[in-house]
Amino acid sequence: MADFEPAPSYYRASAREPAAWPELHGRRRLRVAVVGAGYAGIATALGLAERGEREVALIEAGEVGHGASGRNGGFVFGGYSLDESALLQLCGAQDARALYGWTLDAVETIRRRVRQYRIDCAMTEAGCLWVNWFDDPRVLYERQELLGRHFGVSWQYLDQQARAALVQSPRYHDALFEPRAFHVHPLDLARGQVRAAAALGVRVYQHSPIVRIERRAGGGFCLHSARGQIEAEQVVLCAGGYLGRLVPALRRAMLPIATYVMATAPLGERLARLVRTRAAIYDSRFAFDYYRVLADTRLIWGGGISIQHKDPATVRAHLRRDLARVFPDLADAPIDYAWSGWMSYARHQMPQVGQLQPGLWYAQAFGGHGITTTHAVGDRLAAAITDGDEEWRRLSRFGLDYAWRPLGYLGAQASYWWYQAKDAWRSRVRRR
Repeated sequence: MADFEPAPSYYRASAREPAAWPELHGRRRLRVAVVGAGYAGIATALGLAERGEREVALIEAGEVGHGASGRNGGFVFGGYSLDESALLQLCGAQDARALYGWTLDAVETIRRRVRQYRIDCAMTEAGCLWVNWFDDPRVLYERQELLGRHFGVSWQYLDQQARAALVQSPRYHDALFEPRAFHVHPLDLARGQVRAAAALGVRVYQHSPIVRIERRAGGGFCLHSARGQIEAEQVVLCAGGYLGRLVPALRRAMLPIATYVMATAPLGERLARLVRTRAAIYDSRFAFDYYRVLADTRLIWGGGISIQHKDPATVRAHLRRDLARVFPDLADAPIDYAWSGWMSYARHQMPQVGQLQPGLWYAQAFGGHGITTTHAVGDRLAAAITDGDEEWRRLSRFGLDYAWRPLGYLGAQASYWWYQAKDAWRSRVRRR
């Protein structure tokens, strides 16, 4: 699973932020070493630097942001993979509101950093539309009411006519609009924040897989790569689906799940007739599509999960079918890029955050809501390391549950197929 070759994605082809960081050579001694330069590691390292910690290293096995952080849909909005009603039921009102609030704060942290550090990541502040696949407005009313009552969040209801003025699809009904959300070029966001962290003193190394971690007799840890070592008082492991066999206890607790994304060629008026908003869009099914329009009239389209990494031709064919189902007029739209990559996923659908032993931290399993949740957790870990803040413990109930590999893969795939079938049945019943 630990494949560090960059995906041939639209993001990589169009990236503006550079990624020229050295390999780790020789021996270094620092206070904190962060392993993994995806969003979780980047947010932790930059959070430490913004709090005045200068003895920090950020170490990446491939290129900065080469994994899920540089390949995703680019949505920046609140929430976790676990839905809000389940979060409320599991955590109670106080903790659920606090945890959800972390992600809302993370949205604003990302917005602030893009502006403060002048990150060229095509930030588009147009909100997010949650469109209803089902002919049943209660789906939206219930979520709108729950978000307002328990989480202090106000989403705007759009009836079918108002929705159709923004998105023309025979598959959709009404919608909810989240005004504070935005979308970005995810790889440029990752690289830009690393540039900002380096300017604040963080030492950045890429193409430097950590192959061994040992506890030092005098305290702290020593990280070994092929050509160098880093001694650190504290270590934060943020490798997610690219952890490999470095730490068996973490590997056993999460599943690397493949996700799929494509980018069309510029579509001009063909697309403008159908989508008249720059908001990010996703639908109300469990197995939902998500997409957004770029400035050059390309469509970034994602959907589906699997236990299998698929080649670009297979991803293109799979996502083209989904696109044609939503927008029949785009069935023959030219596809310039299609790619897949791994995300880490826990059975309880929440991030796994904690310490394996004093000073050895971990953060993984951000599922399909990784941009904001990684930044929320990174900020909490930075506060814990610099200030002894204990807020991160709100996530401690979501532990390192055994993922039951390889049966866990089959279970995850079967669950996804079950929810797809349930969505399809629900659609047919309502349409009758």
